[in-house]
Order: sequence, then C-alpha cells, then structure tokens
Amino acid sequence: MQTLHEAAAAIRQRQATPLDLVEMCLKNIDAWEPHVHAWVFVDRDGARAEAKRLGEELQRGHCRGPLHGLPIAIKDIFDVFDWPTAAGSTLWASSVAREDSEVVKRLRQAGAIFLGKTVTTQYASFDPPVTRNPWNPKRTPGGSSSGSAAAVATLMCLGAMGSQTGGSITRPASYCGVAGVKPSYGLVPLHGILPLAPSMDHPGPIGRCVRDLVLMLQIIADPMDWTAPTASAPPLLGRVRGMFDDRAEPGARAAMNEVHARLIQAGATVKEISLPARFAEVTARHRTIMAVEAAAFHEPRLARHPDDYLPKIRSLLAEGLATPAPEYLRCREHQQQLSADMAACFAEVDALIMPATTGPAPDPTTTGDPAFNSPWSYTGLPAASFPTGQFIDGLPLALQLVGARGAEAELLAVSAWCETALQAKPMTPHLPQSSPA
Repeated sequence: MQTLHEAAAAIRQRQATPLDLVEMCLKNIDAWEPHVHAWVFVDRDGARAEAKRLGEELQRGHCRGPLHGLPIAIKDIFDVFDWPTAAGSTLWASSVAREDSEVVKRLRQAGAIFLGKTVTTQYASFDPPVTRNPWNPKRTPGGSSSGSAAAVATLMCLGAMGSQTGGSITRPASYCGVAGVKPSYGLVPLHGILPLAPSMDHPGPIGRCVRDLVLMLQIIADPMDWTAPTASAPPLLGRVRGMFDDRAEPGARAAMNEVHARLIQAGATVKEISLPARFAEVTARHRTIMAVEAAAFHEPRLARHPDDYLPKIRSLLAEGLATPAPEYLRCREHQQQLSADMAACFAEVDALIMPATTGPAPDPTTTGDPAFNSPWSYTGLPAASFPTGQFIDGLPLALQLVGARGAEAELLAVSAWCETALQAKPMTPHLPQSSPA
C-alpha cells in the first residue's frame, strides 16, 4: 500500500488491519531511519497497542472514519499528550505536553495512530536539520517540516502533520517527492502548536498524493463546505510570471513549460495573470513580520538561554528585536492590502499555477529558498504542491497551485485533476546501499 486512501480501502475491505499497517511502517523505519534521520522518537509499543485497540473497534463494527487505524507522524512542534514537544531545542527535550493540540485531538478522535514525532528545524525556523533528503542524502529535505516530508516519502508513515510560516510544508514536500497543502489562514486551529509568527502560522498535512491531503485536511480543518467541481472538469489556470520566472533555475523553468504544455494537451486552459503591484514587496515584508513576531515570542527565553538558539534563528530574532514598531505596522498594513488585492486574481481562473520551488533540493547547509511559497503564507491563501514526475539530477520537481481564500475544496479538486493529467503517481526513492549517513 502506497497511500493513505489505499490503506483506508484495505481496512474497509478487511484486507489489512491497523496492526498490519503499523508493522509495515515500523519495518520501513528500521530500514530507512539510519539513512534519513526523520524521527525525534518512535513510540513502537504505543502505536502497536493503539493499533490493536482500533482493530478491535473495527471488529465490533465501529469505524471512526477514513483515518481509522492509519499510522501517521506528528511534527515536533505539535503537543501530543504525554509526549515531549522539543521543537529542536536541547532544553525542551523532556518538556512533556499535558494535553493534545487541537489538531492532534481531532486526528485522535478520527482514529489515526501516532507513530512518533518527526524532526523540525529548530523552532520551525531556518537552521538545517539532521534529516537528509531520501532521494540523495547529500541534499536537504527542506524545512521546517523536514522529518515529516522525508518520513512520508519513504513510507515510514502514510501521512504526517507539518506547519508553514514561510514555505515549511510545500517546500519540503516538493524536495522529498510528496504532496503537501498549506490551507487558508485560520482554517486549521493553532492551539497547542509552538508559534513562529502567529499571523502567518499554518498547520497542514503532508501525504503521498492530493487525495491523501483531502483525507487529512477534512479531519483537522474547521467545518467548511467541501463540495467542489468534479476533479474530471478541465480547469482554467492562471500562470504567474515575474519572480516565479526570474528566480527559477533554468531546469525548473523548462520543466514548468513542459508541465503547462501537458496540462493544455489534457484539456486545461492556461492564461497569464498579472500579480498586484504590491506583490513586489512581499518577500521583504514577510521576513519583517516573521522576525518581529518570532522575537516577541522568544525574547524572554533568548535572554535566559542564548546558547539554546542556533545561528539562523538567533539572527532572525535579532532582526525582529531591532525592527522599529512603525515598520512592523506598515508591513502588517501591506499584508492586509495585498491579501485583499489578490482576490481579483481569481476572478477568471480556478487557481494560480507556478513551480513549487526555485529548483530541486540544494545542499544540506540550507533548507532551500522559500521565495515561491512564502507569499501564500503572507497572504493566507491556500497552496498545494505535488510531484510532476520530473527530475533534475535524480531529484524530484513539483507543481504548486494557489487558490482563493477559503477555496480548499476547489483547489484540491483542481490539483487532483492536474495530478491525473500529468500521470504523477506516488514515488518512493530507492533505499541507499551505502553505509548510513
């Protein structure tokens, strides 16, 4: 079984049990983890016990829904009752949560099985993680949801929770060859999740394909209308250029041109869309807001424990502490104005289309450039990414689609159509034959 929805069907048809799925994932963890380092810890006994309990529920005829008995991973900034939430900190490694975050609570009630916590970059920021890209351990998996993306790519779990303030869901998903969705701001609750920049923090799922994202997002999101156009209807897509051409590597630009041609051949309409004039300032203003809000949260602790902060998060906090209050307020005003301006972009198209990243995964001294992702965290618009089936130097490339605020159902329906048109099936890297990194 390669996907969440395939595993859900196998459970419904009594072709597999929750314990079978857990054992499959644990076997993959044994094989892959020495090479990838995706996990902070794995709760083997707890996952097996929960699988047996949920299996017994199924035998009694009680099914909690499509996630019943499916093993997933939780990024280590989400509180899980009786598990530590370290967030990449040495001092927080034994900081045990006394209740579930709201997202975890919803997943638990839906019957998901938690295998363990996955690696995050420290405090969900930019310092490179210990995790390696499963397609090439000499490349980054991206950040900050590094372990979640790598674990899903290698079938160490069937789905995972991530979070995004800049590009921390769609970028690592893209680099690792899986799918991810950053929902509209506020659609998924933040309670019990370590903040980075509260006005731009977005929890969201990482899965093996778009259909898996729908399964998870429907559980963790606040109630909304999930009716949408059928995924078989050819979409009208708006191609955005500017930064998304200028900052893309040549191979990524060529790959995107090929994607457009294939989607048009399959029946989609692609037209060019101009972004609002204010969009030109989005990268710098996003950075300012993130720095100031992160500094507001971390300032007291940074003063007491400066040695517990790695260089890049420390630099970000220093920027935030040095930013004048009027500049932060100007950035927040710009954020609100640009968010309103973006609504006009969807008057004639179903979704915007662009590369998910500037190119394939770079070396592990960085988590990669979030420039193609952070505008959607800044404006709060939903964004989905999934592999195109294309590779550069053996590393996967991905497509990103952006929808109108609150239009997750439409965005994911369009994404599913594009995924089918591109014949982009879930991919798994080959297990390295060399010694573990």
